[in-house]
Amino acid sequence: MAQDETSSQPNRQAAVSLANEGQVRDVLAESILGLWDVVNNLTRLKPSRRERFRVTLFGSARIAPGTFAYEETKRCAEQLAKLGCDIITGGGPGLMQAANEGAAIDPDRSQSIGIRVDLPFEQEVNSFVGQAFEHRTFFTRLQQFVIQSDAFVVAPGGIGTVLETLMVWQLLQVQHLVGTPLILVGEMWPGLVDWARSSMTTADPPLASEEDMSIPRCVKNADEAIEILKEYHSQWANEFGSESNSETDVSRSSSGTEM
Repeated sequence: MAQDETSSQPNRQAAVSLANEGQVRDVLAESILGLWDVVNNLTRLKPSRRERFRVTLFGSARIAPGTFAYEETKRCAEQLAKLGCDIITGGGPGLMQAANEGAAIDPDRSQSIGIRVDLPFEQEVNSFVGQAFEHRTFFTRLQQFVIQSDAFVVAPGGIGTVLETLMVWQLLQVQHLVGTPLILVGEMWPGLVDWARSSMTTADPPLASEEDMSIPRCVKNADEAIEILKEYHSQWANEFGSESNSETDVSRSSSGTEM
């Protein structure tokens, strides 16, 4: 006689012996999936405003101080810091350090933030990071970049930089990110976009649309990137700045202090 299917299902509230490997695996799988539900639900929460516009800079960990790419990345971050933008990087060496170093020049106007991942190399957070976050996986780290950033600037980089770039590109494509610029700086990036256009839009059926190819904005240098970011920063200030200033004025009034 076949056993009734409902009676064969384990009781969720019943104790499970560690000797029962099958049920232990089921409990662990259900618990892990449940944690993902919690994380997905928490990511629905968005700040009503930010204290400052936040720009994430992605780029290679292998580029040394004193090189053109390093100094240009540092200069870009300096200009953004003077504008009042926070700077976010992966917190490591190379161009990440360059951006954090540029932001650190004006700590009263800009936070220098590093979001690290646990790796068997490049472990140390660079000395210019003012606030550091540590992750064990790339997935949670990339999610924090997305949650905390109002704009993305991509300097020359390797496989990790390409991973970050394509993730942001895809989120903009499906409109999980909206109104967030993705700016690719330097000679290496137009080739990536050209490859995507020639390979994806000409397939039958097309694997992507021509509109998708216009999401990343390729520029030649840091100055062009800064000009684009100034436009977005101005829009952000018009939307959030008045609210932020009015709250600051109320705070000053209640504490009896003046400018």
